[in-house]
Amino acid sequence: MQSNNKTQTTPLRLSILIADDDVDTVLTLAEMLRDEGHIVHTCANAKSIVEATQRYKPDICLLDIVMPGKTGFTIAREIQGMKLEHRPVLIAISGVFNSPSDEVVARSAGFDHFVRKGADPGVLLRLIKRYAGGPPSPTAA
Repeated sequence: MQSNNKTQTTPLRLSILIADDDVDTVLTLAEMLRDEGHIVHTCANAKSIVEATQRYKPDICLLDIVMPGKTGFTIAREIQGMKLEHRPVLIAISGVFNSPSDEVVARSAGFDHFVRKGADPGVLLRLIKRYAGGPPSPTAA
C-alpha cells in the first residue's frame, strides 16, 4: 500500500461582507458563499457599510459600486482610510460599470479586484478560494 505524501490544504473559512442595495444579489451571493463554508455578513444600506466593516472585521468585502447614498468608490476609500489591523480584500461588483477604464477607476479607489455582475459565478468563487488558501479547483484559470 502506497502512502500519499502530498498534503492537502484545508481552505480557510473566511469572513465575507456583502454590500449591495439589490436584495436578490445579496441573497444569491450569501447563499453561494455560505455553501462554500464561509461566514457571511450582509449589508443593503451603503451608509452602514463602514460600521459593519468595523464590527465584523471581514477578510473580504464585496461592494456594489452603485448604491443610493454612497458609491462603492467612496466606501472603498473610507475603508482604506480606517486604521484596521488587517484591511479586508476589497472586491468591486458592478452591473453598470463594465469597461476596462471603470476597472482602472475602481483600482485607483482602493479596490483589489473587479467582478462584473452577471459573470460566471465561478470567477468570484475562484478568486475567493485564492484567499482561502484551498486546493485549486480543476476548472481554475
